[in-house]
Amino acid sequence: METLKSVVLPVVTAAALLIAALSLAFIGFSLAPVAHWANNQNICVEQEITKSKAPISWGVRKCNGRSKVYQVQPT
Repeated sequence: METLKSVVLPVVTAAALLIAALSLAFIGFSLAPVAHWANNQNICVEQEITKSKAPISWGVRKCNGRSKVYQVQPT
């Protein structure tokens, strides 16, 4: 019985580690498009605040395509 435990335990441990590693690799691969989008957002915001000398919040709104929604209208 002791030899069975000494054989099964390393196999189960190795299988669990392999599944965990594959799961983390899948998560990392799935998040790659989000990382690419976030990098593009950073570049866009930097360009907008440099170009218009506006606050960062305005650059974020502009890069998200919502600048007209939040634009303050003169009264």
